[in-house]
This record gives sequence, structure tokens and C-alpha cells, in this order.
Amino acid sequence: MTARVGRRAVLRILGAGLTLPAGILGLRATRSAPEPVRWQGDALGALAGMTLWHTNPTVARHAIGRMLVELERLETVFSLYRPDSELSRLNLDGELAYPSRDLIDVFEQSRRIADLSGGAFDPTIQPLWQLYAHGTRSDESALREAALARVDYTAVTFGARQIRFDRPAMAASLNGIAQGYITDRITEILGNEGFETAVVELGETRALGTDPDGEPFAIGLLDPRAPSRIERDVGLANAALSVSGGYGTPFGAGPDHHIFDPRTGRSATGLAQVAVVSPKAIWADALSTAIYVAGESSARDLLTAYPRSRAIMTRGDGSWTEIGVG
Repeated sequence: MTARVGRRAVLRILGAGLTLPAGILGLRATRSAPEPVRWQGDALGALAGMTLWHTNPTVARHAIGRMLVELERLETVFSLYRPDSELSRLNLDGELAYPSRDLIDVFEQSRRIADLSGGAFDPTIQPLWQLYAHGTRSDESALREAALARVDYTAVTFGARQIRFDRPAMAASLNGIAQGYITDRITEILGNEGFETAVVELGETRALGTDPDGEPFAIGLLDPRAPSRIERDVGLANAALSVSGGYGTPFGAGPDHHIFDPRTGRSATGLAQVAVVSPKAIWADALSTAIYVAGESSARDLLTAYPRSRAIMTRGDGSWTEIGVG
């Protein structure tokens, strides 16, 4: 199956010898030794990369090999593009017996952010994605309402023995949170193995430590009105970054894109871009989507629930504001 590239998937590591097609983030090269060891590939159908710094490059290469084994395992849980994954089987059958702890954890985190955001974040958004991806427009109200009737995060029952949908023809997409979970998992394994400096980009970006010069990694944020141009840098040290913007996956030439408001069935339009920095990638991932959908006025309350998080919100006119909480 051909990999699809979405809003978070397309990354660039600038000036460091690893170039992915123009996209959401740019990691600026550092100036000093040790030399970085890099991998690029895909995760959940998205372009991805890892950069590790170690005095012994062989150690770093072996670590990347181990991380790829773990990444493959997590693909068998969360991928929408693999028919044998746990998520694909849940969507097909409406239930899944004895789900992995990984899948349960992500549904638990999804429920928390869904409750906090009043349903602005909803993991059961997949019926709307399927509808729009097949060419439906937002003004086709009957089709939209039929799909929207199958979107309801409260209609998911999950536990150690089973996950099930409580209505027929429901389906989940965890792309708004699972990429953060995977990014955290890989970063934390590297930290437990003794790595002090790394950047993991598996749909979201998380920095382990600082760059070899002792400075935060400079991550470039795109201008949502001109996504080929980097507008500003964000410093990242022992933290994660997630970016949400409708420009990542538009449906046709109109206003429709892949970040849906589950309360209306239409694409969210209140903000042009939301970037969230948080200690964990799963928090940043879910928050950027929730704030993008719920709007600027919701940001402070949502951020308060996730300590040491901040959001940079860009409005449609290009103005922006930043909100942070302790």
C-alpha cells in the first residue's frame, strides 16, 4: 500500500544531510561533535526520522535497529494501513478481544482529552475521514449527518478483556494521539538505554536532552499561509512538539480538510495552526488537535490539565498568540 502523508508526517531536518520533502517541521543542524547517526523511513503511513548522538556511532546504529523492531510492533497495534493491526481489526469487526496495553492506554488518554475538550477531540472521527476522502463536500448535509451519527467517543467501551463500539459501523482513527504515544515510547526507551541526546520524529517530534552544544534544538514552524516557508523557530529541550494545521491534508480546492469538528461534521476553521510544546508527545499531539478544533478560547483550560505545556496559535489573518501554563 502506498504511504499517505498527512499534516504531521512531512518533516525536514535542515542542513544535516537528511532531507525529507518540504513539510511541517525543520530541525536545524548543530555545530559540534559527536556526529549524529540518522534513520529515515515511515511510521503509521507517514514520513519519519530519528537522529541520535553518541561517541560511538556503532552503538547508535544498533540502538536504531532495536527501535525499528519496537516501531514495527507498534505498527501492528495502531496502523490504519495494515489490515492485520489491532485498530484495523477493531474497525472491521466493531470489537477486539484482549487488546494490547498500548491500545488501551491510548483509548484511555483519548477519553481524557475528549472529556476535557467537550468532544472537540474524538478518536471515533474515522467515518468523517472516510466520507471526505471519497470526495464528499461539506455542503452535502445528508451524507455528513449520516457519518456524524457514527462519531461518538462515549460509545466506546474498553478494558483489558475487550474494546468494542456500542453502535454499528463506527470506526476509530488514533492518528491524533497514537503518533505521540509512539514517539514517547521510542524516546523513553532510548533514554533508559543511556542516550542523552536524540531527536525522535515519528509523526510528532520529541527531543531527548539538548543539542550537543548544550542549546535547545531549534525546530522550525511553518507559515500556515505559505507552508513552504518556515516562519519562526521553537526551542525544544527535553520536550515534545506537535503541530496541527488544516493545510496538511486538504480535500479538494475548497475549505475542507482532515481536522474535523466532531460536533458539526465539518472541518475546523477557527485557527490556521496550533503548535503545542509539552513534556510528552502524546500530550502535545492530543492538545494541538483539541485546541485547533475547540478554538483559542479553550486553550488555557486545556493546557492547565497538562503541566508545563504551551500553545502557539496562529489565526487566519496571520496574527498569533502564545499561552503557557506551569
